[in-house]
Amino acid sequence: MNQRSATYPLVVLTTLFFMWGFMTVMNDVLIPHLRTVFPGMPWWQTLMVNLCFFGAYFVGSLVYYIRSQGGVDPIAHAGYKRALIAGLLLSALGTALFVPATYVNMFAFYLLALFVLGLGFTLLQIAANPFVAIIGDPAGASSRLNMAQAFNSLGTTLAPIIGGALIFSVFKGDEAVRWPYAAFTLLLLLQAIWVHFTELPEPPHVSSGRSNAWRHPQLRWGMVAIFCYVGAEVAIGSLLINFLKLDSVMAMPEGSAKHYLSLYWGGAMAGRFMGAVALNKGLGGLRYLCMLLLGAAMFVLLVTVNGGSGFMLKHAWPMAALIAANFIAFVLAGPNPSRALGLFAIAAIGLLVGVILFDGAWAMWAIVAIGLFNSIMWSNIFTLAIDGLGDDTAQGSSLLVMMIVGGAVIPPLQGAIIDFMGVQKYTTMGFHISFALPLLCYAFLVWYGFRGSKHAPTA
Repeated sequence: MNQRSATYPLVVLTTLFFMWGFMTVMNDVLIPHLRTVFPGMPWWQTLMVNLCFFGAYFVGSLVYYIRSQGGVDPIAHAGYKRALIAGLLLSALGTALFVPATYVNMFAFYLLALFVLGLGFTLLQIAANPFVAIIGDPAGASSRLNMAQAFNSLGTTLAPIIGGALIFSVFKGDEAVRWPYAAFTLLLLLQAIWVHFTELPEPPHVSSGRSNAWRHPQLRWGMVAIFCYVGAEVAIGSLLINFLKLDSVMAMPEGSAKHYLSLYWGGAMAGRFMGAVALNKGLGGLRYLCMLLLGAAMFVLLVTVNGGSGFMLKHAWPMAALIAANFIAFVLAGPNPSRALGLFAIAAIGLLVGVILFDGAWAMWAIVAIGLFNSIMWSNIFTLAIDGLGDDTAQGSSLLVMMIVGGAVIPPLQGAIIDFMGVQKYTTMGFHISFALPLLCYAFLVWYGFRGSKHAPTA
């Protein structure tokens, strides 16, 4: 597609990225609320929230993969537009189920709603990610996907503030979930109507018979990389509020901790906007000036978004230094997606060592800063993994989205570590030590960035 025909579809797609980012991080706000609704629940059971939500990605993608094995890709057959509308309607059904869940007051009903919501987002992810990557110049795929993911991160940045205010302050009891999720249902339905009345050009598809995405080594290792990345990112975000509540860290109430959860996801947004520029080879030397301006703008935005409830500049100034460190990492990586992935994973490992070893403000800012270095990981892994797949791209996309199941597996495992250490009378220490699990995930991403993503052309 030419630039003009692709621009408006990209605008529409970025709103979808925003919405599923917002709704995904609402789970991080929902988890502390559910622990008050169901007191005494062990951590492994609480983090079943992630198991059901992200487990839906595995189930939905597996069904899609099996269907594509018949030689006809479902999205290519139905069209990207219909796939996006179906994903939005299924997501709306999931959010609507939260309303009866608040009346039934059963934890399993909440999990069912999360599973259906996750199925809807699965279909959106399978369709939207490769759509962004393939409708323009292949050399700019990482840059375009980083830009779309930046708006996804805008949603994840606003969710702790808006969702936290709704659930922790504006509404009380069951209404704290009932009315916000009813509003989300309406928004998703309106988005489906918007997509229906928008002309979306379909990417060309040439069938070459039965797909065989498994034959591409960069995809196979990329699946493991997506599993590790999503698992680590979600585990850290899910536990961040409760980590800051620890006496050994900041003894911070939920209403204040939500601002730092916003900075964690906001860091990913800042890094993705900067990454979209850093990976754009067409800008030449202007990249660095644009990145500096974007970094400054992102800092102002984050402070402004969190400006209420007593969270002012004096609380957020370390974020400016962290964004500057992120800028230096981009300069060292250059417009090279694989090198950027490896360097950013090394930075995340260093920060997690700080989370494990330090207390107080050092531990708090170390865990918040990981968001900045998570920023370009999804986009870079995805584009590196589907590079060179040709007609296997759609099937490869479904396999990558399937591995979002890492967000269902890693958080409960980390919760089990916390529970075990609690049984051993080392509750606070166990919370710190549990972050060794996401550290191992980032160690694999270092290897994938520098070695595992390399591949030879496939005949």
